[in-house]
Amino acid sequence: MTNVLPTYPRSNLTFDYGEGSYLYEANGDKYLDFGSGIAVNSLGYSNKYLNQKLMEQANKLWHVSNVYQIPEQERLASRLCDTCFADYVFFCNSGAESVEAAIKIARRYFYVTEGSKTKNEIITFSGSFHGRTIGALAAGGLEKLEGFNTAVPGFTQIKYNDHEALKNSINENTAAILIEPIQGEGGVSVLPPECLIGLRKLCDENNMLLIFDEVQCGFLRSGKMFAHQWSGVEPDIMTTAKAIANGFPLGACLTSKKVGDVMDHGSHGSTYGGNPLAVAVGNAVLDLMLKEEFIEQLNKISEYLLSGLQSISKKYPDSIVEIRGKGLMLGLKCAKDNKDFVEELRNQRMLSIKAGENVVRLLPPLTISINECDEALGKIAKACEAGK
Repeated sequence: MTNVLPTYPRSNLTFDYGEGSYLYEANGDKYLDFGSGIAVNSLGYSNKYLNQKLMEQANKLWHVSNVYQIPEQERLASRLCDTCFADYVFFCNSGAESVEAAIKIARRYFYVTEGSKTKNEIITFSGSFHGRTIGALAAGGLEKLEGFNTAVPGFTQIKYNDHEALKNSINENTAAILIEPIQGEGGVSVLPPECLIGLRKLCDENNMLLIFDEVQCGFLRSGKMFAHQWSGVEPDIMTTAKAIANGFPLGACLTSKKVGDVMDHGSHGSTYGGNPLAVAVGNAVLDLMLKEEFIEQLNKISEYLLSGLQSISKKYPDSIVEIRGKGLMLGLKCAKDNKDFVEELRNQRMLSIKAGENVVRLLPPLTISINECDEALGKIAKACEAGK
């Protein structure tokens, strides 16, 4: 018996160390990782620059309370705001916490600006995943709360891509729309730019806030710093985490000045969020990601991988019926059980992740090489062949 609470359906794999795009078991077996800790290890394993910056800070100061000034936190917030619409950043420890912050901020906005005690409803969508706290679960669909013997009011979930249902669900108490520009857990579904533009218009016309959940699809995973930037649309609030510190626990909720100004002293907080160790790694991640040549190489690699996957799906239509996604957030919609496909890839010493709608997610490090793409394509082809 293990003393760890049995909340995860773990495989029998146990990894000893990682390097670049690979994870290694103690016996030396090497696995090509196209899961990246669920879009977390975007700069790969044992990145020398990140390790150096982590150790430099570890030898100075791990943690101080947010009661004090934290210069590296200020620097990271400034740099993040320079990459997008935002004027403010709240640092936390995870994606779920960033979603909780977004929910609180959206509801507080109308409480402060309009004195409303009823304008607090948030519209979300089927197939969404926003985290596992009670509030984040409620945002993902009230049925997810049933097993915990509770219900959380203030959320309305509608069918993904049902525009009429969306319009009909808006009322005077609707405060915000919360949506992932690319659904990860739901099946790597990309919301078209025209839909994001339409959501922005709806929010503006109905005095609502627009919240984008970029916990998984942010930080260049789609080929742009944040996935919504492909549309030119700007949200009022955005959540992000996962790749922000390449595996060191850190999350962030970003807001415009108009919205963020309602959050005064004591309205929200975090003990660990944005501590010196976390933000030192966050800044190191941006040092690498914001280089022009990094983004150029990333888009070159993603086009190469997508082309290869499309060729495989044409050759093996009985195994892969559709290629989904954008950038290096890709999905294989399987003809047969996606669990079997994931297992067959593991047999080929390649790691991937299940998603909804019978999809297998491919989330390789953004530092993946052409040769490693070729290796992955070969393993995927073999998995298709084995599945016949």
